[in-house]
Amino acid sequence: MKPINIGLLGIGTVGGGTFSVLGRNHAEIVRRAGRDLVISVVADKDLERARQVTGGKARLTADAWSVVRDPEVDIVVELIGGHTIARDLVLAAIDNGKHVVTANKALLAMHGNEIFAAALKKNVVVAFEAAVAGGIPIIKALREGLTANRIQWIAGIINGTSNFILSEMRAKGIDFATALKEAQARGYAEADPRFDIEGIDAAHKLTIMSAIGFGIPMQFDKAFIEGISKLEAVDIRYAEEMGYRIKLLGITRRAGHGIELRVHPTLIPSKRLIANVEGVMNAILVKGDAVGPTLYYGAGAGAEPTASAVIADIVDVARMLTADPDHRVPHLAFQPDRLSADPILSMEDVETAYYLRMRVLDQPGVLADITRIMADQTISIDAMLQKEPGEGEDQTDIILLTHVTREKNVNVAIARIEALTTVTGKVVRLRLEALS
Repeated sequence: MKPINIGLLGIGTVGGGTFSVLGRNHAEIVRRAGRDLVISVVADKDLERARQVTGGKARLTADAWSVVRDPEVDIVVELIGGHTIARDLVLAAIDNGKHVVTANKALLAMHGNEIFAAALKKNVVVAFEAAVAGGIPIIKALREGLTANRIQWIAGIINGTSNFILSEMRAKGIDFATALKEAQARGYAEADPRFDIEGIDAAHKLTIMSAIGFGIPMQFDKAFIEGISKLEAVDIRYAEEMGYRIKLLGITRRAGHGIELRVHPTLIPSKRLIANVEGVMNAILVKGDAVGPTLYYGAGAGAEPTASAVIADIVDVARMLTADPDHRVPHLAFQPDRLSADPILSMEDVETAYYLRMRVLDQPGVLADITRIMADQTISIDAMLQKEPGEGEDQTDIILLTHVTREKNVNVAIARIEALTTVTGKVVRLRLEALS
């Protein structure tokens, strides 16, 4: 039987890992695929690097367009990143009848609806396991393994850079800037880390998981995104004292009146398994009505973990080449004509619990004023921590944990609390999830 020819676009970290793993485990992979798999052509602007990685075992070109138009190429693997040229190349590959494998979360989060519609029209497959959480097979779990379930919510640590920074801040008691420098020194954070620390990368991945979990179109532009750059070490310490750890979580939940889609620093009870995921590791907790909570843990990035997911997609495509297009697993788990129109909720309409820290004057009546404001907004207090003022100081910190309430009520309460003459500065607000 004729080998399946693969055209690889980009042979950087993930592309190099894909070439290496496919070569090293070739015999085992072919036994699983039932067909020989050959990376026949590699496109990369740095031909010298490509030559070193491939060792002359593939044809090289600097022209990616020639690969997506090559009649001998069966599968195009897009690993160049970004969402401009990558979008054009992927759409061109689809138009030329190629199946596509991609690790590009930004591309799918922003242009997935267009790409999947084009693939459906041309009867080709777009596979993207590596786009979310690196080597963790979360897409297959959501799309196939949990098919029997009505997914209730998904919560994930899906950015290793941010998780490393938060782990360092908690373990060493250091501030954000110091932890970021450590992450950059170890190669975990880019010179410009905004994509990771401001939650954008996590929001791309969450958008994809939300679409698959709830059968809705990709809607990245409606996600609420708050990063960790303004997080203070004191809040990590106070959270620890109260039995919580702070993680940058991506959360998508089926609510009664829509779908939540949000990324932000979140307090999690320290006894939860996901709260104890440290360093650059990723973890995703999925709650289904039949199976209950399931946890997926592993390396969320890196050459070979991501290559593991890329090659798994290649094998899936190889298995499907002879399948009836009408009986393939849909890109977003649900049949394309059965996607839901459930709206994405604005953050004001989200209901969750809260951590509120305020700096107040150390005098009688302050706490009574604050709790009265909370009660006026029907916000119930679950726990409170009041710190003793330092020697010679006339100010102290009050920390409140609330029961579940609506964000718009908390916004009003914070504005009224900040207007009190006994409260100095801004109220720090973090969200809290029990994940039970």
